[in-house]
Amino acid sequence: MSSSPQAPTHTVTADGADIRPSLTVLSGFWPAATFAAARALLAADTSLLLIRHDLAGIQDGVVRRVVRTGTGIVEDEQVVLRHGCISCTLREDVLPTLVRLTRTHPGRDLVLMLPEAVEPEAVAAATAHCLVNGAPITDLIRVDSYVTVLDAEHLLDGLASTDDLIALGIQAADDDDRALADVVVRQIEYADTLVLWGQSRDGEFDTGRMSVLLQRMAPWATHLRVDGDLVDAGMLTRQLRHTHRHRPETPGILARGLQGYTLGAHEPEPDCGVVSAVFRARRPFHPQRLHDVLEEVNAEVIRSRGHLWLASQADTVIAWEFAGGGLAMGSLGHWLVSLPEDRWDHVEDQRRLAAALDWDPYYGDRHQHLVFIGLDIDPVELHRTLAGCLLTDAELADGEDTWRTYPDPFAGCFPLSVEELADTDTDTDTEGARSA
Repeated sequence: MSSSPQAPTHTVTADGADIRPSLTVLSGFWPAATFAAARALLAADTSLLLIRHDLAGIQDGVVRRVVRTGTGIVEDEQVVLRHGCISCTLREDVLPTLVRLTRTHPGRDLVLMLPEAVEPEAVAAATAHCLVNGAPITDLIRVDSYVTVLDAEHLLDGLASTDDLIALGIQAADDDDRALADVVVRQIEYADTLVLWGQSRDGEFDTGRMSVLLQRMAPWATHLRVDGDLVDAGMLTRQLRHTHRHRPETPGILARGLQGYTLGAHEPEPDCGVVSAVFRARRPFHPQRLHDVLEEVNAEVIRSRGHLWLASQADTVIAWEFAGGGLAMGSLGHWLVSLPEDRWDHVEDQRRLAAALDWDPYYGDRHQHLVFIGLDIDPVELHRTLAGCLLTDAELADGEDTWRTYPDPFAGCFPLSVEELADTDTDTDTEGARSA
């Protein structure tokens, strides 16, 4: 229990039970499906409070907040923000509203339904780091689960889309350059629970294929399928609420592999055409050879992600993520082998442990770890292509001094500075290089 002066007097009973109200966070790019799931939860428990924010006016610094129960609307207000952006909305209204409702409606659980352009990880970060009245909201509220609802009719189109939010007119800020597919995959990958809602317009086989695809994209999540035409609200409530599935210590997707968490499942045999292939290697990539195959290796891929190292930039952990036809690469900080030992104390314990378990006498913790997920991709050819980009025996024998002189199309894309050393476990910038 928190020692904050703003914390409630009792959040744990004498027998150790946590009596804080539960918060379920619902996200999803298709609001009709997400709201349908929310309505089912409200139907099963009329005391439940549902909070929604309409961001249509966010560019003008205004959002609309609606709070409802299963019996009607409790609040419907326009909120003026100091700055029109998602982070301001979270800090200035979303978190304070959760705290206020907990105090004015004690004992009632909450569901926060996110706008389609909001990624759940941003909410989790705000919940963890932003204070309300000098205290974290987790003093009052137990974050139970992050649930993402996917519309089976539109999911594949969304994952394959090359549109960006600005073109669709739903950007969260003037400089919001995210792609639709980027938002969808991040909503999928952060969730601890995924709900595939409804049916594909192409029939049961295609719906099953979407289910397999989600399993491959997020093997760590709990997966549910719901027929949108016939919903058992009681069953859905038991599946989505009071599950205790949220694990705040789990790192973001780009740091998962570095910290020893599952990054993806190696399932090279097609299931409904879906293939998930994991590529791992110790040797570094030759920068030019890797650059030459970037388009080829992602040609049939829906999602790829992970981290790698280049012979020419041997100190740098390089992030890799592909969605919606665009590949983003950027710096994740230093490999531990390149850090002085007195800097290791600044690195996450989990990362140090994962590195120690897989340490190589020559390469240290440096390695390649990439996951490719798609329909009808050839995992053997993919592995052959990537393996051909690794240094040969003769190139390895030349040593690091020679590697750093290789012609490098990525030169200057992933800079590291002395000042970054202390933050190497948390820095993530995947805008270093982007290829359409």
